[in-house]
Amino acid sequence: MRTTIDIPKELIEEAMLLTGAKTKNQLIQEALEEKIKSIRRKQLITMKGTIDLGIDLDILRDRK
Repeated sequence: MRTTIDIPKELIEEAMLLTGAKTKNQLIQEALEEKIKSIRRKQLITMKGTIDLGIDLDILRDRK
């Protein structure tokens, strides 16, 4: 999909230098993928302790 966006040249140059991205396309795609992963991790962290897994820690400890 083609999209036109206005990003400061210095920001693109620094990001490409730090990430080693060869193209602007690669840079933007990797940045979006990382942002999505980051948001999903934060969502999982907020769910901590809210899901009953039905696991008995005492039974798990006895298995060792």
